[in-house]
Amino acid sequence: MTDVLPLACDLIAAESVTPARGRVFDVLEAALVPLGFAVERFVAGEAPDGPVENLLATRAGTGPHLAFAGHVDVVPPGEGWTAGAFVPDVRGDLLHGRGAVDMKGAIAAFVAAIARADDTGPLTLIITGDEEGPATYGTVSLIDRMHARGIAPDLCLVGEPTSVAALGDMVKIGRRGSVNIWIDVPGRQGHVAYPHLADNPIPRLVAALAALDALVLDEGSDWFQPSNLEITDVTVGNPATNVIPPRATARISIRFNDLHHGEELAARVADIVHRHAPDAVVTPRISGEAFLTEPGALSALVSAAIHEVTGRVPELSTTGGTSDARFLRALCPVVEFGLLNATMHKTDEAVALADLEQLVAIYAAVIRRAAVA
Repeated sequence: MTDVLPLACDLIAAESVTPARGRVFDVLEAALVPLGFAVERFVAGEAPDGPVENLLATRAGTGPHLAFAGHVDVVPPGEGWTAGAFVPDVRGDLLHGRGAVDMKGAIAAFVAAIARADDTGPLTLIITGDEEGPATYGTVSLIDRMHARGIAPDLCLVGEPTSVAALGDMVKIGRRGSVNIWIDVPGRQGHVAYPHLADNPIPRLVAALAALDALVLDEGSDWFQPSNLEITDVTVGNPATNVIPPRATARISIRFNDLHHGEELAARVADIVHRHAPDAVVTPRISGEAFLTEPGALSALVSAAIHEVTGRVPELSTTGGTSDARFLRALCPVVEFGLLNATMHKTDEAVALADLEQLVAIYAAVIRRAAVA
């Protein structure tokens, strides 16, 4: 159970579309208990964002306390797989299956690295069943449980797939923030031939969206790319050709850097919308703030482990989407490093067998170096 390939296969075979519960956690617990971990599993939350199963595994030791964080839930597989999405399939030098890259492969590699490492300090695994979904009762609940148990790591590694062209070419030291905003513009339904008896909401919504689309938020910062605002949905839902609709709605998504905060951006959007549609209802949902782990001891430790195994010097980056590191940063310094991200969320998601073995070696080097940091 502590060899990386069979463990990765067993995790993939445990179907775990978000939110994950049950068998996939059974597989992971069965691998951790023989390694001396105390494993706690709990279910948090209620509908619509719950319930969510989480796993917290701890092993005592002396020296700096290293945490590894990840998720066993996966996105829905979709159609067109060569083999079943949850049938681990080794073809040539690749292991195919949903979660092979994002991120059951990395979890299997870290467990295998623990088994391989001779000396370790205290270790904690923070594993959720809801990272790909709303993430309301996943890592946030795990952090609450850690506070209640007095579990306080000194450094944290998240096993998200960060590599781009070759294993070890990129480590994430921060992420942009994310806010989604729903815009609902009311009108008054009526016949198109009698517009004076109706109130068409569409022109007001279109004007507001045009102003938002023209908005330049910034030009980027020292470690972050420019923030971007995208219109992700426009809905009227009017099947009739001769009816002015009673309302029009839209949704926008903003990925923002460390020059902004979610609430400030939501207020700015609301102000622009209300200039064109005073009666509009603007509803934001902030899923994370931008954060940065300044280059330092943790990123140097992980970079040194990567160089030891691969000879590569990774780029330190903040690109890409959000991850649960946005929550974990409240615990301690956190960076992300894992497999190649080229096939994550795709049909026939796959990881190179050689990359799995190298990732075990890198994680073992991280564990060894962290114990004496």
